[in-house]
Amino acid sequence: MKPVLLTLALGLAMTGAPAFAQTPPAGQTPPAAPPQQPAAPAAPAAAAPRPFPEGAKVAYLNIQRIASESAEGKVATARVKALNDKKLQELQDRQKAIQASQQKLQTSGALLSDQARVQLEKEVERLQVDLQRATQDAQTEVQELQQELQLDFQKKLVPIINAVAAERGLFMVFSQADSGLVWADTGLDLTELVIKRFDTVLAPTAPKPQDE
Repeated sequence: MKPVLLTLALGLAMTGAPAFAQTPPAGQTPPAAPPQQPAAPAAPAAAAPRPFPEGAKVAYLNIQRIASESAEGKVATARVKALNDKKLQELQDRQKAIQASQQKLQTSGALLSDQARVQLEKEVERLQVDLQRATQDAQTEVQELQQELQLDFQKKLVPIINAVAAERGLFMVFSQADSGLVWADTGLDLTELVIKRFDTVLAPTAPKPQDE
C-alpha cells in the first residue's frame, strides 16, 4: 500500500511565548474562592465499541487522541513541558533581577550621584532588552523541539497506519478532525487499535527506567 502523508497536530505544551505568573500586589486580599457547585450526576457508562463493519473500505482516526494517549506521544509531551518549564524559570529569574534593580532605583535613586543613577537606569534598560531577547529565544527553542518531535512522531506512526489499513484492505483512512466528518459508524474508528499497535511496536525500543 502506498504510504500516506499525515499532518499531525500534537497536543504539546506551550505553543506561544512563556508567560509570567501574575501575583496580587502586596497587601491585597486574594478573591474568595467561588462556592462549590453540587456534584454533577455520574455520566452513563460508555457503550461497548462496535465491531469493524464487514467489507468496509474506509475508516477514520482521531490523531489528537493518538498523540495524547500513546506512550510515544506522552514522552514527547513530557520533553516539551520539561524544556518549557526550564525556560520559564530562567525568564522568571531575569524578571526578578529587573525588579530588584527597579526597586533599588526607586528607593535609592535620590541618594545616588547623577552618574550612578544614570548607570543604574542603563542597567535596568539592558536587563529589559536581554529579557525580551531571551523570551524570543526560549519561544523559538521550544517551537523547534515541538517540530522535531512532531516529525519524529509522524515518521513512526505512518507505517503503523499503513499496516493496519493494509490488513483490513482499506482504500482510505481519514483524520476525524481534519476531514469534515459529521457522522460515521463508530466501528470504523481505528484509533484504539492504532494506539495499541503503536505502543506494542515501539515498546521494545523504549528506554527502560533506571533502578534507584
